[in-house]
Amino acid sequence: MQSAMIVDAVRIPRATLRGTSAYAALRPVELLWPLFTAIAERNHLDSSHVEDVLLGCATQSGGQGANVAKIAALYAGWSEQVSGVTVNRFCCSGLDAINLAASKIMSGMESVLVAGGVEQLSAVPMFADQGDWFSNPKVMKATKFMHMGLSADLITTQQAYSRERLDAYALQSHRRANHAASHDYFKHSLVPVCDANNAPLLDSDNAVRAGLTLEKLAALPASFTDYVQHGQALVSQRYPDTRLQAHHSAGSSPALVDGASLLLLASESACKKLSLTPRARICHYANASDEPVKMLTGHLRATEKLLAATGLQASDIDLWEVNESFAASVLYFQDYFNIASEQLNVNGGAIAFGHPLGATGGNLMGMLLDELERRNLKRGIVAICGGAGVGVTTLIERL
Repeated sequence: MQSAMIVDAVRIPRATLRGTSAYAALRPVELLWPLFTAIAERNHLDSSHVEDVLLGCATQSGGQGANVAKIAALYAGWSEQVSGVTVNRFCCSGLDAINLAASKIMSGMESVLVAGGVEQLSAVPMFADQGDWFSNPKVMKATKFMHMGLSADLITTQQAYSRERLDAYALQSHRRANHAASHDYFKHSLVPVCDANNAPLLDSDNAVRAGLTLEKLAALPASFTDYVQHGQALVSQRYPDTRLQAHHSAGSSPALVDGASLLLLASESACKKLSLTPRARICHYANASDEPVKMLTGHLRATEKLLAATGLQASDIDLWEVNESFAASVLYFQDYFNIASEQLNVNGGAIAFGHPLGATGGNLMGMLLDELERRNLKRGIVAICGGAGVGVTTLIERL
């Protein structure tokens, strides 16, 4: 079996939707264009050597429809020989795209691929595709659809997490994000989107809040109170002894942002042939699903599957990037695998930076790789949960 090497990882600064996004006047392909350019220039790569582009995108309509992966590669001026496919596993989409690209290399079928994702929520909002899962009452009832914020509140209720604990985790995310940004931890991976005068529209992720306090977080109202009555009916079917309560606020939920990310992956032989310098190896990955009412636990099941397959213990992992799809989902993951705080989301996460859905897998993979290198550590895992109970996890090792 071939080894799937990570050669490079780049992303654009995530742009908050508070007010007007810095990228509001652009199209999704324009968010990806500078990343395609950077991947080629930084690695002295002729795009004709790339066999496929796999992009995650959770809402494939509007500017994100019509196979945005292939169209973005063409728009960026890459060779017409480069193919493309767009993948949807909800919030896990970008990580799944990376894993599928790694599979192609591991099988020996292809040698050089680009994978990542895009989500321009300012142009294509969540649920804009009007999928039956969340828009057709018959399907919603049959599949036990519940708003993911309520699923986070269900975890909080069952695990007896206090509002104070959720807020404390959210504050930690922002403080770690501010510390990392102020120390330029992301400078190697950040590629700006520029205007017509070649001036960056954004220099850094701008959803992160400075000066945030527990008092300010505590003053925010619970976000999903109005949905509790409907959610309780679903919860009672599955967990008859649980009385659902609203706990998460806007402060302990992932920020809404625009974003895009790309990774360059190649086989060992292709790296030698094309003079590419690999940074890490994708060792294993797994996807799984849990029940759709609690929903935000699929990444636990996927991680259990991965650890069982590799013979590793959670204690063998140096760093973890677990998507902050609400504070409770990360706290539950942390408690379940007994992960030290100093090893988990050490530079902040989606509560601070934002969660651009399809782009998040590539964002987290780049952050993990950069931090493993900075600390001279070996092994890391990215784990993401998604809608209807799905989850994906990926294990990498530095060379």
